[in-house]
Amino acid sequence: MSLVGKQIEEFKAQAYQKGEFIDVTDADIKGHWSVIMFYPADFSFVCPTELEDLQDQYQTLQSLGVEVYSVSEDTHFVHKAWHDESDAVGKLQYAMIGDPSHQLAKMFDVFDEDAGLAQRGTFILDKDGVVQSMEVNADGIGRNASEYIDRIKAGQYVASHPGEVCPAKWKEGSETLTPGLDLVGKI
Repeated sequence: MSLVGKQIEEFKAQAYQKGEFIDVTDADIKGHWSVIMFYPADFSFVCPTELEDLQDQYQTLQSLGVEVYSVSEDTHFVHKAWHDESDAVGKLQYAMIGDPSHQLAKMFDVFDEDAGLAQRGTFILDKDGVVQSMEVNADGIGRNASEYIDRIKAGQYVASHPGEVCPAKWKEGSETLTPGLDLVGKI
C-alpha cells in the first residue's frame, strides 16, 4: 500500500547526532521538508556508502529547507559506535535514529519481519509531515541521494503553485504543465 499523501503518525525515538543523543518526534519532522532514509543495519556494506552519499548532499538539501534523518533498527548507542569507527559514517551531521522497537519501520511499511531489519526505503515529506515521494530498493541496490534534490524541488514547486504539475525530468526553472482539457491528447 502506498504511503504517498498520508501524514506521518506520532512517534518518539532516540537518535545520535553531532556527538549527542537526542530525541526525535513527529513534531520535529514537521515545519520543514524532510528526507527519511531507512537502511538495514549499522556496520554493514552498502549502507555506509549510502549514508556518506546523503551527507555529500546534506548542505544542498539544507539550503532547500530540508532536514535529513537516517533510520535503522540499531540503537542510538550503536549509531554512535559506528560513527566513531567508520570514516564514511563519521562525516554524518544529520540525525541517525535508532528504531530497535521497529515502530518507525512498521509505520513506513519497510520492516522485513523475517530479517528483523528495515528495507532500503526513502521517504520525502512536506512541511506538514505528509509523504510526497517514496522509494524502496532491494537490499543489494544502493541509492543515489542527488536524485532526491530534483524530486524535492518539484514537490516544493507544486506545493507553492497550485494547479501546476511538473513533467518527467523536470528541473528547476523548466516549464510546468497546467492540467486541463486543452492538454488532453496533445502531449
